[in-house]
Amino acid sequence: MKFVNAPTKTINVNGTSFTYREAGEKAGVPLVLFHHLTAVLDDWDPRVVDGLAAEHHVIVFNNRGVGASGGSTPMTVEEMANDAIAFIRALELSQVDLLGFSLGGFIAQVVAQEQPDLVRKIIIAGSGPAGGEGISNMGAVLQEAVAKAGASGKHPKHFLFFSQTSNGQAAADAFLARLSERQNDRDMPISNATIHAQLTAIYTWGQGDSARLSEIHHPVLVVNGDHDVMAPTINSFVLAQRLSNAQLTIFPDAGHGGIFQYHSVFVQQALDFLR
Repeated sequence: MKFVNAPTKTINVNGTSFTYREAGEKAGVPLVLFHHLTAVLDDWDPRVVDGLAAEHHVIVFNNRGVGASGGSTPMTVEEMANDAIAFIRALELSQVDLLGFSLGGFIAQVVAQEQPDLVRKIIIAGSGPAGGEGISNMGAVLQEAVAKAGASGKHPKHFLFFSQTSNGQAAADAFLARLSERQNDRDMPISNATIHAQLTAIYTWGQGDSARLSEIHHPVLVVNGDHDVMAPTINSFVLAQRLSNAQLTIFPDAGHGGIFQYHSVFVQQALDFLR
């Protein structure tokens, strides 16, 4: 079944209903996806999910307070990570691979630190370490992009996720078209309260300390575009340098959403890495 038609499911996680969707055969180590600031289930690129699901059981979910999931969104990355761990445990999964994009990459780092045996391999895309350069500025960057989008009749992701070149903007158009392929059973939009909580968590993460990176010994694939305005690309180099078992991919003429612009190349690299 294609991700675009995957049914939305719910599971009780410590008394709170979490929504999720699955793709791929239920075999091997599942791959759990942690998504970005403002994202709900419908913000995952179906080409990325379907590509990964060709070889993996892929699970995408809304953390506490996000989209149609219940509860209120916590204001720290650490609490978000605890909720993600609780969700994985509720599904009775003993070990998972993680793909964390942007805010999801922060959460993936904490999950690996707190529950190292739960995690096999990690992909961190468009993200950075605690205390990383420019991370605390993400809220201001978002605000500016929303203003530009309103003035130009474009989507904020045109400015946030993609380079401003003709290639980058064409990739943005194609990505947004893919996100609208799902017609039925779409997720609830993100609430302003959740966005505020996520921005608070991101700001605090950006003021934090990356000393605990040394605790992550898992194989990690770090991925970004060469001009990320949300989690500046230098942060991906820092992650790759400071993690003990990391490899790095930087996509040319690409931004925060490099994994979506180069979805076919990214999927191939991810599958090779996870094999």
